[in-house]
Amino acid sequence: MEIQKIGCKELKTVLQFYREISSDLNKKGINQWDRYYPNRFIVKSDLKEGNLYGILPDHNKLVGAIVVDTNQSKKYRKLYWEDGEGSPLVIHRLAVHPLYQGKGYGKRLLQFAEEFARLNEYSSIRLDVFSVNDGAVKMYERAGYQERGTIHFPFRPAPYKCYEKIMGGN
Repeated sequence: MEIQKIGCKELKTVLQFYREISSDLNKKGINQWDRYYPNRFIVKSDLKEGNLYGILPDHNKLVGAIVVDTNQSKKYRKLYWEDGEGSPLVIHRLAVHPLYQGKGYGKRLLQFAEEFARLNEYSSIRLDVFSVNDGAVKMYERAGYQERGTIHFPFRPAPYKCYEKIMGGN
């Protein structure tokens, strides 16, 4: 399945995708997403900016999605990043629909981001992940991402781990 840029016409599909994932995470006791995040305004901005990519085998079901851009949380400033002088790409909202988890789609989206970073000459990749989401934490660690510290977001019951991967051979 090909990863493609998702356009504004897919807004309802993407919002439904994130609602279903949020519901599944909450059932598992992973309270990282809710009706406030990711919300319609964030998703609409991702689509408008052209930063949301996904696996959309047919135009009814989004299997997985990822946002790649250069927007970093201000909270990242307090952390030590190995790539202090470069141009990092940032991953946001990487998710796989519950019906498709465990089939390698998350890893494929992560590989897409890494290839995107290489092709566009970014020096590193940064991201944050909810520390209670063990599956996501393990995926990033297995892929060679190095933990750089933790940050806290309002109304979230646990910290977020921040990771970095240096992109070699630009």
